[in-house]
Amino acid sequence: MKTFILVLMIVFMSATASAGTGTASWYSVKSCQREGTSGVWTASGEAFINEGLTCAMRSRDFGKYYKVTNLANGRSVIVRHNDFGPNKKLHSQGRIIDLSKGAFNRIANLRRGLIKVKVEEIR
Repeated sequence: MKTFILVLMIVFMSATASAGTGTASWYSVKSCQREGTSGVWTASGEAFINEGLTCAMRSRDFGKYYKVTNLANGRSVIVRHNDFGPNKKLHSQGRIIDLSKGAFNRIANLRRGLIKVKVEEIR
């Protein structure tokens, strides 16, 4: 799986279009942490996996890939959109994306909670 993601990153890295800058947070489901999935489903219909490289955004274009870059340290992660969020109130306050715990942990310390990011759609 890691090799597939690395190949995906290399193939698509040059073909991006800006999706915006704003704040990102992370989310997880406590009961998923030990056994992978626990019957918690995303808006796209697939099981949520805490350590997966996925994200939630306000659009319903599930299945698209995005490059998310932490503006404080320059670290990036490629994520697949499979859920709907952040909620309308948080979105209006500048929250543009929620990352799975695994994705957020690749670009920032989980204790940060919120980070400034640049999000680019991979085409």
